[in-house]
Amino acid sequence: MQTSFLKITAATAALCFSTFVLAQQTYSVSGTVKDKKNGELLIGVAVKVSENPSINVVANEYGFYSLSLPEGDYTLIISNPGYKDFEQQIKVDQNIKLDLPLIQQEQVSKTIDEVVITGIKKDKNLTSAQMGTETLNIKNIEKLPVLFGEKDVMKTIQLLPGIKSNGEGSSGFSVRGGATDQNLILLDEAPVYNASHLLGFFSTFNSDALKDASIIKGNSPAQYGGRLSSVLDVKMKDGNNQDYNINGGIGLISSRLSVEGPIQKEKSSFIVSGRRTYADLFLKTSNDYKDNKLYFYDLNLKANYQINENNRLYLSGYFGRDVLGLGNTFSTDWGNTTATLRWNSIINSKLFSNTSFIYSNYDYKVSLKSNDNNFGLNSKIQDWNLKQDFTWFAGNKHSVRFGLQSIYHTITPSTASGTSVSSFPRNPRKSWENALYINDDFKATEKLTINYGARLSLFSVLGGDTFNTYENGNLTDSQYIEKGKIGKTYVNIEPRITANYRINEVSSIKGGYSRNTQNLHLLSNSSSGNPTDQWIGSSLTVKPEIADQISLGFSRNFNNNNYELNAEVYYKSMQNQIDFKNGAQITFDTAADVESELLFGKGRAYGLELIAKKKSGKLTGWISYTLSKTERKINGINDNQWYNARMDKTHDLSIVATYQFNEKWSMSGLFVYSTGNAVSFPTGKYQLNGQTVFQYSSRNADRMPAFHRMDLSATYEPSSNKRFRGSWTFGIYNLYGRENAYTITFEDNPNNPGTTRAMQTSLFRWIPNITYNFKF
Repeated sequence: MQTSFLKITAATAALCFSTFVLAQQTYSVSGTVKDKKNGELLIGVAVKVSENPSINVVANEYGFYSLSLPEGDYTLIISNPGYKDFEQQIKVDQNIKLDLPLIQQEQVSKTIDEVVITGIKKDKNLTSAQMGTETLNIKNIEKLPVLFGEKDVMKTIQLLPGIKSNGEGSSGFSVRGGATDQNLILLDEAPVYNASHLLGFFSTFNSDALKDASIIKGNSPAQYGGRLSSVLDVKMKDGNNQDYNINGGIGLISSRLSVEGPIQKEKSSFIVSGRRTYADLFLKTSNDYKDNKLYFYDLNLKANYQINENNRLYLSGYFGRDVLGLGNTFSTDWGNTTATLRWNSIINSKLFSNTSFIYSNYDYKVSLKSNDNNFGLNSKIQDWNLKQDFTWFAGNKHSVRFGLQSIYHTITPSTASGTSVSSFPRNPRKSWENALYINDDFKATEKLTINYGARLSLFSVLGGDTFNTYENGNLTDSQYIEKGKIGKTYVNIEPRITANYRINEVSSIKGGYSRNTQNLHLLSNSSSGNPTDQWIGSSLTVKPEIADQISLGFSRNFNNNNYELNAEVYYKSMQNQIDFKNGAQITFDTAADVESELLFGKGRAYGLELIAKKKSGKLTGWISYTLSKTERKINGINDNQWYNARMDKTHDLSIVATYQFNEKWSMSGLFVYSTGNAVSFPTGKYQLNGQTVFQYSSRNADRMPAFHRMDLSATYEPSSNKRFRGSWTFGIYNLYGRENAYTITFEDNPNNPGTTRAMQTSLFRWIPNITYNFKF
């Protein structure tokens, strides 16, 4: 018995020793991946081991990667679209720090090897567990025809399945049945609360300043939170640390200019990018309109400094503003300011840290003057944000993200003042939002990859104001919470999991579940959104919105991954959805609480999304289609029955194509079709004090007319030298002159007052554009 015990003990010790020895013979290979020409850190680059293709990792959003390899000789294969594949021979007998430089593909041939929508690698759709995610290639966005010829990330993502435009020319969008405010829009980690210029016809994102943009439709990893429907994560360029560059463009109504270069070569760099419209300059040529204002500007700034090989600092900022005015009678301006101070630190070969201090501010001001009367309206939302994020490459099978986030919100509600209203003070509402999260990207087998995690979110309503409590719009209680006190804290756990199973070399299936919560809410009466829409936070009456989404997907590639087909179905259940009660009155001349005009209920959204892509050859592009339904059910609205949400569109189709004729000429075109938005048309009318009052029955039971449009553009790139490159883009928006309905209003028919006529307003028929782009 004793002998057997000794044998077992010896065997166990030998096993432990052998495991220890093997562990000692496993080393880390880590570093960053960057563009050799300009020093930009590259996101999402695939790093593979030639001798064992199952060992592969993807660089994180800061360009850091880490592999674990037994002792031996290996060949690393590094690949990224738009760059030459790179091979690196290494001998592993100790931990190695290896930075990998990639060289951009020379444009000897203008054959397009990728389209605007691209991935980390050609078969990423078959290998990644992440669902509902698309990455935009910023370089190729400029080839697509867009309104006024201004290349635009926000307009491009609206051509993807599950993402729907909020209106003609609008940069606002809804994702899988979510409202505009249910999209988290980040610029260098800073939230952007109004991502549009000129009432939505332009977005706040100047593409010349951007490095990367990706959108995740609901199934986001645990490091993202605070919104129900999607995350649009946009990152600015770091700036060229090798050489100075100037690039820009001159268009019919706007121009832009970017300057970047090294502060200290290979150690620090900067980029400054600005854009401005000049429609107001044309107004000054007329005596009737010379005092009017109509313009926007934005400015992107970023600088970085490499402290040493393991630590780097980044400072980035965005400043943008719109100004509209009609002489001295009316003026309105609104804008965003963001700033991010970021510290990247490679703690060791497996652990990467990112610490960010973030500031974000959005505000608007409205002023009206008439004779001796004046009226002013203003509002603001301001955030101070601390984020600590870690990436731990625990092994070749596990990439773990964990960290915390803390945001201090200050929301100043819409406040009116002037001679025509009874001015009253509105105290800023303050709140404190915190989160802890952990997420693991787990390669369970060669065929199965699982991404799972959880987020713990806490939202505390802080004192300093009087808070009312309502039930079905009726006041039930009112209490003053002292400054510095916590009135209420909402706690929610948000589990998330997605999985990908590789059926064979050309196809895979995916599935996922996620829960998201949202504590900031935008109150709007329009589908496209206005600058003066009001943000509010969760309170004693307004509870956090919650969404549970399940989704299933199938992907199939053809012809050596040059063709791609992706299909997803989803069902989303939503709690604590917000809508205005029937006949809601939002006024500013009394101390009315806007929460008294709100009702709360549930929602649901479900649909099918299809996208087929051709990714190489002279002809590239994609076709996307969405079939969906979005509904709300709120007691007190529509007889307590389900009704269409404003953003409900049954069908949504986009066809995008680019053809490269030769080295100098290319042409792009797109066609879009969608069912009209759900709206409420009057079902009757009556006279009151000589005025016609229209009656409405069911909420959003009618439809705007179907929307469709075709755009074309051509790009000419003449021969250039190494220092200077120029190109011309010619385009036409709405090629066949479709008069799509922007609004429909109703009025008494002057020819027959007993009847009613509908009046349609259309914005754009034919809009030509010419833009000259340059770089040197």
